[in-house]
Amino acid sequence: MNREEFDKTNVFCKGMPNDKYAKYFVGNSYLNPLVDPNDSPLFLANVTFEPSCRNNWHIHHATSGGGQILICTAGYGWYQ
Repeated sequence: MNREEFDKTNVFCKGMPNDKYAKYFVGNSYLNPLVDPNDSPLFLANVTFEPSCRNNWHIHHATSGGGQILICTAGYGWYQ
């Protein structure tokens, strides 16, 4: 999928460079918060990965409920 096709498919937009969490990635990723964390108990965001970007293994701890749910909305990738 080329960038133009991806941009048409990605309903949440690419967002800003994901500098705050860059230590968890090899390559560039972008973060687009979908809710204001001050207004919502659930943080919901769209993360976009550039081609060849890798997400380093890490844990999302939660005090109750779940930790993280991933939903692919555009493009493709691999998980383990």
